[in-house]
Amino acid sequence: MKIAVVALGKIGLPLAAQFASKGHQVTGVDVNPATVAAVNQAREPFPGEAGLGERLTELVAAGALRATTDYAEAIPGAEAVVVVVPLFVDEATWQPDFEWMDSATRSLAEHLSPGALVSYETTLPVGTTRGRWRPLIEEVSGLTEGVDFDLVFSPERVLTGRVFADLRRYPKLVGGLSRRGADRAAAFYEAVLDFDPRPDLARPNGVWRLDSAEAAELAKLAETTFRDVNIGLANQYARFAERHGIDVHQVIEASNSQPYSHIHRPGIAVGGHCIPVYPRLYLHNDPDATIVRAAREANMAMPVHAVDLAGAALDGDLAGRTVAVLGAAYRGRVKETAFSGVFALVGELRRRGAAVLVEDPLFSDEELAAFGWAPYHFGTPVDAAIVQADHPGYAELTPANLPGIKVLVDGRRVTRPELWAGVTRLVIGQGSRADKA
Repeated sequence: MKIAVVALGKIGLPLAAQFASKGHQVTGVDVNPATVAAVNQAREPFPGEAGLGERLTELVAAGALRATTDYAEAIPGAEAVVVVVPLFVDEATWQPDFEWMDSATRSLAEHLSPGALVSYETTLPVGTTRGRWRPLIEEVSGLTEGVDFDLVFSPERVLTGRVFADLRRYPKLVGGLSRRGADRAAAFYEAVLDFDPRPDLARPNGVWRLDSAEAAELAKLAETTFRDVNIGLANQYARFAERHGIDVHQVIEASNSQPYSHIHRPGIAVGGHCIPVYPRLYLHNDPDATIVRAAREANMAMPVHAVDLAGAALDGDLAGRTVAVLGAAYRGRVKETAFSGVFALVGELRRRGAAVLVEDPLFSDEELAAFGWAPYHFGTPVDAAIVQADHPGYAELTPANLPGIKVLVDGRRVTRPELWAGVTRLVIGQGSRADKA
């Protein structure tokens, strides 16, 4: 097949490489010339995706994968067009911002060939595929969905850093606007993906067809919103446990020892492109979902809670104190700051008059400074530190790395207590009691 992939980001590029590795001719289109140049030179535009570099080297040299900024070069003649353009959410209103996706959809529609299958993999509010993309593509292309082309929704369900493994492990969900479209989408994904055996599933791993595009849209929102709600509950347990001298991590381990409980881990922030965003997309359709809204608000409050812990341990006053925030990334090992807790932490610390420094082993001083942060280097004296990301190296930190430190707030439970004798070490959700058995 000739396949076009629209947007070569951290999901789109590995997808394009996967499709090409199955013997298909893939052209990726992206608005960023630097990304396009990197792909055509078989260079990774972003670090950290397992196996991507090797695949690019092989596939680009073989002519199976190439990139362009020109839709007119990528879309005409494509039998399948897969769209992975980001959808943003306004921070103030929580409403989706379709600007980039609208633009990409118009551009692909201008060049769409009759007979093409169009599959959106970007997570969307329920009803978007049918109510927004179908009329827009029909208007611009002059083609009729279900007659001249087929439109489906098939959500990406992968995690950056392990995209290829996740593509094999998780069923590929497909929902069409018609039976024919669903049939074509199922055949397409069966031709471009491989699946690991999953004896734990109720039915064989592979392409799973849902009754409609709306069902597939809701499935993606539901699975991710569940995680946000679960973490919100865990965070509320954690704050209660702190007040009552209980270690919530011990409680969660005990609770999860039977199969009906699956409480997630509490923490300083919920970051990334998915978990903080998709509950808001769900709320776009269901604004009365009080549980979803409360969980999102609870999770958004955790960075301020971490600052509260640090301030209380420093006699209630952070003004004039030097505080190091450890970790700009939203999670360990991933060079990405999307919805990272670092933003709220730095903002709240500055609001309280602290001098804030930020450290992250994945970011250079110049990259940190570009965010408006003063870089921190271990060995520089501080009054306090807050662990925001669970980078593995933080487990080996000691007070000697942060001279003068009086308080450590570990928002990820990554540091080792035995290394912090003599320093007030506070872990989210880990209260202390003098009367432990």
